Amino acid sequence: MYNNYYRVTPSVVAFAKGDVTGDRVPDDVYLTGTKSQDSPFIENITLFVKNGRTGVQTRVPLSDNAGYNPTLFLGDFTGNGVSDVLVSINSGGSGGFMYHYVYSFIGNTPQELFNFNAYNAAYEYDVIYENNYKVRVVSKRNKKTYIIDLSKRDKEYLNEIYDMNGKLKKPITGFVNPLSGLYPIDFDSDGVYELSAYQKIAGLYNADVLGYVVNTLGWDNNRFVLQNQYVAISGT
Repeated sequence: MYNNYYRVTPSVVAFAKGDVTGDRVPDDVYLTGTKSQDSPFIENITLFVKNGRTGVQTRVPLSDNAGYNPTLFLGDFTGNGVSDVLVSINSGGSGGFMYHYVYSFIGNTPQELFNFNAYNAAYEYDVIYENNYKVRVVSKRNKKTYIIDLSKRDKEYLNEIYDMNGKLKKPITGFVNPLSGLYPIDFDSDGVYELSAYQKIAGLYNADVLGYVVNTLGWDNNRFVLQNQYVAISGT
């Protein structure tokens, strides 16, 4: 019974300090969660902001609230001069998926600015193997197409897919994973952060990494919009 008590008692699992309410007084921002003594897995992760001037505490439950290594980042994503809160949680799954949220707390009122589920639903792709050792990646969001060259892959891999003339033995499609990373970067050094979003491009199976879709998102007209998109591949 003693161990069970400590397993279910919430504790602070991440902490940051900064003005997120807009009154120019630093606030306490923290995540709480419940964890067992024999595992780094954390459940019931919840976001709290304690107003530094009034002491008022605001609680925000998260839709996906269990995982590993939850972290906080405070930075201005909207350009209003007040820090917002980026929450990141590692799902711990084999796909390397991450849970990410961005919240504003102006006037002690939480407003969700970014949700990883909404992002994953909005940014979808087709991954299609083609003749002559090529893979075509199509971003449905902005109708952009990218070609990945497979010709330097090992022969065993290529022989599974292509005949001796470089023709596909059968139609094959890959897939793009949900978010595997979301990073705050101030690309133009103006004090306002953009979001750099990474999604893994997989081929025959999840561990068959063909590259990454890298999207840069910036705040515009009360929402994050796509500013730039790249496909990154490993060198040979």
